[in-house]
Amino acid sequence: MAVKTASVTLDGGDLRFVGSVGSGHSIVLDSGTGDGGARPAELVPLAVAGCTAMDVISILRKKRQEVTRYEVLSNGTQMGDYPHAFTRIDVTHVVEGPALDVEAVRRAIELSATRYCSVGATLASGITEIHHGYVVRDAAGSEVSAEVIVLGPGTEPVGALGLAPVG
Repeated sequence: MAVKTASVTLDGGDLRFVGSVGSGHSIVLDSGTGDGGARPAELVPLAVAGCTAMDVISILRKKRQEVTRYEVLSNGTQMGDYPHAFTRIDVTHVVEGPALDVEAVRRAIELSATRYCSVGATLASGITEIHHGYVVRDAAGSEVSAEVIVLGPGTEPVGALGLAPVG
């Protein structure tokens, strides 16, 4: 079982954060007001596009398809009301090459979507539990921690998204 880690740290501005991942890379996140980085929700379609792109190009290379240009376009439709959950993500693969086998491209996309892309599988499956908790520290080094809520399969269906109310 693999565990992926990430963290975000407030970085001065109003809603500016620096996100870091376990592999050591960072990205700036910001709101539309600060506009100093990507909005967190923009990373959802980006993650799907990046995940499937890596799968598809790997498969096409194994099939000895000569790809001269490859781009994955992804856009997500969010609900109008909070929490602005994604209701649909469209992914379009634009593949160019001198003699591409269309069936090989189609099959590579299908394999990514049904077998390999962990991001797409996570979003489409509905099996993910999200546990929210906190750690509060004071200046003296005292610490209090607790779990607040668990969302996902088995949670009590309340409200538009099936979420239990908080507070």
